Amino acid sequence: MLEVHNFPGALLVELANEFVDAIKEGNLMNGKSLELLPIIFTALATKKENLAYGKGELSGEEYKKQLINTLCSGRWDHQFVIQLTSMFKDVPLTAEEVEIVVEKVLTMFSKLNLQEIPPLVCQLLVLSSKGSRKRVLEGIIAFFNKLDKQHSEEQSGDELLDFVTVPSGELRHVEGTIILHMVFAIKLDCELGRELLKLLKAGQQGDFSSNICPFSIALFLSVTRIQRFEEQVFDLLKSLVIKSFKDLQLLQGSKFLQNLVPHRCCVSTMILEVVKNSVHSWDHVTQGLVELGFILMDSYGPKKIPDGKTNEASSGLSRMPNQHACKLGANILLETFKIHEMIRQEILEQVLNRVVTRGSSPITHFIDLLSDIIMYSPLVLQSCSSKVTETFDYLSFLPLQTVQGLLKAVQPLLKVSLSVRDSLILVLRKAMFASQLDARKSAVAGFLLLLKNFKVLGSLSSSQCSQSIGISQVHVDVHSRYNSVANETFCLEIMDSLRRCLGQQADVRLMLYEGFYDVLRRNSQLANSIMQTLLSQLKQFYEPEPDMLPPLKLEACILTQGDQISLQEPLDCLLCCIQHCLAWYKSRVVPLQQKEEEEEEEGFYQDLDDMLESITSRMIKSELEDFELDKSADFSQNTGIGIKNNICAFLVMGVCEVLIEYNFSISNFSKNKFEEVLSLFMCYKELSDILNEKAGKSKTKMANKTNDSFLSMKFVSDLLTALFRDSTQSHEESLSVLRSSSDFMRYAVSVALQKVQQLKETGHVSGPDGQNPEKVFQNLCDITRVLLWRYTSIPTSVEESGKKEKGKSISLLCLEGLQKIFSAVQLFYQPKIHQFLRALDATDKEEEEVEVSVTQRAAFQIRQFQRSLLNILSSQEEEFNSKEALLLVTVLSNLSKLLEPSSTQFVQMLSWTTEICKENSWEDASFCKGLMNLLFSLHVLCKSPVTLLRDLSQDIHGHLGDIDQDVEVEKTNHFAMVNLRTAAPTVCLLLLSQAEKVLEEVDWLITKLKGQVSQEIIPEEASSQPTLPNQPIEKAIIIQLGTLLTFFHELVQTALPSGSCVDTLLKDLCKMYTILTALVRYYLQVCQHSRGIPKNMEKLVKLSGSHLTPLCYSFISYIQNKMSKSPKHTGEKKKEKTAAGPTAMARALRETKPIPNLIFAIEQYEKFLIHLSKRSKVNLMQHIKLSTSRDFKIKGNILDMVLQEDEDEDEEGTASELEGQNKEPAKKKRKK
Repeated sequence: MLEVHNFPGALLVELANEFVDAIKEGNLMNGKSLELLPIIFTALATKKENLAYGKGELSGEEYKKQLINTLCSGRWDHQFVIQLTSMFKDVPLTAEEVEIVVEKVLTMFSKLNLQEIPPLVCQLLVLSSKGSRKRVLEGIIAFFNKLDKQHSEEQSGDELLDFVTVPSGELRHVEGTIILHMVFAIKLDCELGRELLKLLKAGQQGDFSSNICPFSIALFLSVTRIQRFEEQVFDLLKSLVIKSFKDLQLLQGSKFLQNLVPHRCCVSTMILEVVKNSVHSWDHVTQGLVELGFILMDSYGPKKIPDGKTNEASSGLSRMPNQHACKLGANILLETFKIHEMIRQEILEQVLNRVVTRGSSPITHFIDLLSDIIMYSPLVLQSCSSKVTETFDYLSFLPLQTVQGLLKAVQPLLKVSLSVRDSLILVLRKAMFASQLDARKSAVAGFLLLLKNFKVLGSLSSSQCSQSIGISQVHVDVHSRYNSVANETFCLEIMDSLRRCLGQQADVRLMLYEGFYDVLRRNSQLANSIMQTLLSQLKQFYEPEPDMLPPLKLEACILTQGDQISLQEPLDCLLCCIQHCLAWYKSRVVPLQQKEEEEEEEGFYQDLDDMLESITSRMIKSELEDFELDKSADFSQNTGIGIKNNICAFLVMGVCEVLIEYNFSISNFSKNKFEEVLSLFMCYKELSDILNEKAGKSKTKMANKTNDSFLSMKFVSDLLTALFRDSTQSHEESLSVLRSSSDFMRYAVSVALQKVQQLKETGHVSGPDGQNPEKVFQNLCDITRVLLWRYTSIPTSVEESGKKEKGKSISLLCLEGLQKIFSAVQLFYQPKIHQFLRALDATDKEEEEVEVSVTQRAAFQIRQFQRSLLNILSSQEEEFNSKEALLLVTVLSNLSKLLEPSSTQFVQMLSWTTEICKENSWEDASFCKGLMNLLFSLHVLCKSPVTLLRDLSQDIHGHLGDIDQDVEVEKTNHFAMVNLRTAAPTVCLLLLSQAEKVLEEVDWLITKLKGQVSQEIIPEEASSQPTLPNQPIEKAIIIQLGTLLTFFHELVQTALPSGSCVDTLLKDLCKMYTILTALVRYYLQVCQHSRGIPKNMEKLVKLSGSHLTPLCYSFISYIQNKMSKSPKHTGEKKKEKTAAGPTAMARALRETKPIPNLIFAIEQYEKFLIHLSKRSKVNLMQHIKLSTSRDFKIKGNILDMVLQEDEDEDEEGTASELEGQNKEPAKKKRKK
């Protein structure tokens, strides 16, 4: 065959035809002869003479093309597909021929056995070096995407079907092999890698359903092993994930988008699918998965904010997608950890490194991940325990919060690994004597945690544990029997270490007192040791003489070092700890001891009881003078005595609170005890009033708001229930003592408010069980039930008309509490909302057989608050309580989030809110803003709010008048809520922010359409078909923009006050034109594919030319006229103040800054319209008056007048001002 090129053309043609016919008819024996075909094709291509073909003649090159066409249009025997593909790599092919061959091979995929596909793909990738790389990649990805979908449908379908096309393992192994082939091909051919990146980018911009699937994500992750592509792929995957979550958020918040765009599979699901599939020896993917997990956690984890809350609130919207992305990163790592043993060590190492090295920034997400990893199986981690013990060495240098989180996370590991536990104890002992306060606090936190979790034999069951150990318990219980004796020695040893802390700073003691109650509950055998410790500590500050007043040595609690005065012993916390431990001991341990008739250990608890009784009676007898804290005392923060008095006052108030709870809990509703409680409260209130008064005078607000109440949440809930809901006859007389004091009732409600506020801010509350979400939730339900009953049964108006008192009424406090509770429950107890609402209805004792939905329960609560709001709105103007009305609107907003948008209750809520806005015209800006926000938040979940915006803009125009004073505007009055007081900044800014959201949605849709158009390869004959599905979206976009155009048409003619309204309007107009330009550019793309412009697009362009652009220019003139007038007046009034000129100019410059941007946006829009007119052969510019030229001329007559004025007025200030006025606009114009 070496001489083939010398064969005559006719012979070559005959040979080639023989081969082609044999292939088409399936007559090949073993395909060995196919090796000759490339030589024949090559020889044919080199023949210059014309060869006979049918009736005509073709050149050698054309004949070869014709043969390839014939070959690819025929049937291929599937056993020779691989050899045929391999054969083509030796044939010189043009781009067009490569495309034909590639299409043929891709169609053969579905006809082959699964095991035959990897070698075929390998040959196809080699062939792709001749061209059609994009098509090869798209074809392979699409085939496996389809196969995956079929496979998952079969698995999720009828389980009884034995017939499954492909076993799961086999499919995954084949996919893994193919990914390896593709990565290898990309290493050899960088162009293939670039094409793959282009696919990823395209998927990110447009509709990614075709290119992005579990298979392609696995491929991208494998490609990250190639250094030159690593960074790009990770960046693209990262932005793909965050874009996917942002899109999801946008879709969830808008019914308009939900109706247009079908819900699609989220990228996060696909990535987790890849993790699941990687179990089938996809080692080349796992490294990429781990890196992606850490990249997501690092990029989107919680960030350090300089001033806490303000930033948190502003980034509220963007926080959600970021949180989801971070959570996805954690899930990827956790699932990979579970599946792949090889990579566990590395994941653990990286997590611990981040915990240690990023002490200053928030790392809760890494600690949560660590906790999940250890919970999964502590025994697995025993092999990596050296890394954990290494981390312990850094404990004393880490912030306290990190230490607590880390120790809580590794706690299950301590139970199964003695070596880890011992190394931790060594570190904690060292830290106990460290010079840094934080290190000592960490040691205390660590020791308390150990005491909680190492049970001593005979301890009560921890059914009420605040944190169960979960899965790890299974492994641990094996050791617990024989360990219990060892645990006792171990725990007593720790108790010994902790006693030494009682001589350290107040902060360390405080931690100890806060932790003892939890230890006691979890490890009741330590009660004796703990109670003895607390008793001996209390004796140091207790006056044993029964007649000594005051009963406590406050002086001993304060440390004076030179000028520095600080708290040495937090006596109130000590008493609080004693009171809670004692209560628990009496309720849980004493009954058991009495059964067993063991009396010897009762001594300490009797002593403590007697001491608390004695302190109570003596505190009541003590006057403030006994504490040297009467009104004449100095409470300023600048003097030593003032600081000392402040500390003492807070201690006394704390002690009073602790004793209130103690006496109430042991009272058993005795009248005498309640009188004592009230006396203690009077002492507390007297001090609190003095402190508030002094703080008010010195203008430093350091009143008791800074100190958390010592009352526990359980007690607050019991107290409120007793005060408001207890109707038992026998309790009536004693409770009337407390009920007679409205101050005490107000105090009880305000403490409940403080607890809920604390829950909202931190996710837990102070006091016992405050870290236990279950118990906090239970108390929250009880408190809500009481507050709801109190507010609905005694309205504020009734209460306030009775007697005028300082401060808020109890009903208003209850409402404030309810508002805080509803938002806290939605924040922290989302899954339990049904349970929460059921608890509020529990009074009805309804039959549980009928299951009531969340929507129905929420609607019932909403109706109660609607009635209250209607009562307020129907009151006289002077009686209108704006604060209460605003709180009610906030409560309604919170509750309306629980309604299902498709339910009738939701529709009723929307129509009710619309009705209120239409009929009420209260001139209260904040109430109006709250109500309007509620209206829009409901409206967007039903349909787009553009018509609402148009109606409201007409109202604003009617109230504020036209920019042309001669024009009288007809008042439309759609919504009475819009009036002269509320129209200007309040409603106007709210409408503009809503319009911005609509523009954002439209922009998102246009981007989506553009992405689809760029991905479509449209064949000539079917050019109009593929774009038909987009027509509803195009129509919706044009309708939205048309209605928004009428909205802006109204506002641009309105005489808005200068300032934020004008600024925002100019910026939004700029956005409007930018998005109109984007739409025009989309149609420019569409026109390339020989499809015309729809008629409604022409109408939109006409509308923009007649109703918006000319008015924008007149609005700009109106603003500039206003600007030019205002500096002149200020200048005239303050001629002597030379500074007035420059500041006024600076303000004018700042306020006119958006004007050039708007003019540029208009001109860009017109520029692209001209392009579109040319391309579409439709004259779109006929309704658009081209903008006037804004170059400037020096008008001689005006210049003379100005110079004349300058001569008349000798004052330089005015001259410079006028010069500034005339020059400034000119300068700005020249820039454009």
